[in-house]
Parts: sequence; structure tokens; C-alpha cells
Amino acid sequence: MSSLILSIETTTTNCSVSLSKEGETLLLKEDYGENFSHAERLHVYINELLKEANVVREALDAVAVSKGPGSYTGLRIGVSAAKGLCYALDIPLISVSTLEALAYQVKVDKGIIIPMLDARRLEVYSAVFSSKHESLREIKAEVLNEESYSEYLESNPVYFIGNGVEKTKALIAHENAHFIEGKLPSANEMGVLAYKKHKKSDIENVAYFEPFYLKDFVAIKPKPKF
Repeated sequence: MSSLILSIETTTTNCSVSLSKEGETLLLKEDYGENFSHAERLHVYINELLKEANVVREALDAVAVSKGPGSYTGLRIGVSAAKGLCYALDIPLISVSTLEALAYQVKVDKGIIIPMLDARRLEVYSAVFSSKHESLREIKAEVLNEESYSEYLESNPVYFIGNGVEKTKALIAHENAHFIEGKLPSANEMGVLAYKKHKKSDIENVAYFEPFYLKDFVAIKPKPKF
């Protein structure tokens, strides 16, 4: 099965797109900025990426999208773009776990990998993987404290990665804790996961697929002006 896949990652401030073939990234375009720019840049990045790769949209075999958890608005923009492409081109939509793809940025021989995304206050969205990227615990939204992840830290080196690392580092002091800073989910790691799903025809219903928000969206009321 041919697998030329466009991957879209918009769950954090990193607006990221990649083109992969049989799971290997051919090209990557992303913006590691501190502000959300997806509405303005995502379609521009997709067009530039395909142009640079000399690939027409009709040559794509599937579109993969990072399904969450993450920014509510970012997820909506990414999923809407992916759905639009799949519908127009009549190709499969593949969803990739944001935290699983983030865990793939860590290459270690042994230990535990905990990808985490910043949520409100002392809360993070996190998952737990082995050094072989096997899932050891489901994705959770959890409030951090000094004892968080102690069951893993007692007997393993633990590698924390993602934009939830900063608040975690301030709370957890353990010799087995390793904090990988400055990393965000990227479309670069999505290709290999999307390829695995594409080979198994593990695809989504384009009409009904919804992002994995994990928590309901809460609108913050603006402060009154006096």
C-alpha cells in the first residue's frame, strides 16, 4: 500500500506540518513560536510544503491529524483542515495521539517516558510509555504535587517531555527525574504512527470524527472594565 501522508499538528503553539512516505519524514515545516498562529499559517504551510516537495494534493494517500489532547482552538483548526482535505480529495483521515507522538521524540534504551502538556494552573495532560513507546497508562488530566509519578520514579529513570515540564520541574525533585525542556508536539513524529494505522486501514469517519479534548471547553469571561 502506498503511503504518502500529510500530517498536521496544531495542539500547542507549534504550527507543524510534515510529508512522509512509508513512515519516513520527507519534509517538515513548523513554527515553534510562543503565539498561536494556526489560523493564519496552517494552510500556507501546507501549500508551501507540497510545493517544495513537488507533490500535488491529488498524490496524497491520506491525511493524519494530531487528535489531542491540547488547545481547544488549535485542535478545531487542525481537524477542520484535515477533514476538508480528506473530503475534497476523497482520501482517508488518520488520527494520531498527540502524547504518543510526543513520546516518540525521546530515544532511550531503558526507563519511562512521560509526555505532558500544560493545562490550567498545576494541571497537565499526561500519559506514560515504556522506552519502547508502549503505553503503560491511559491519558489523564491530573493535578501535580510532590508525589506525582512516584511509583515510576522509585525504580526507573523517568523522562518528562512537553510544555508541562516547567511546572513539573518546580514540584518534583528526584534523582531519577529527567526533564527535557523546550519541546512541543511536532508533525515530524506523526508519520511513523500514521503509517502503521494506514497499513491496517485504521482510519476515522471524516464526517463524524471529533478531537480528543479530554476535558470540556471552558470559556473565561473577560474582566469588567471600569
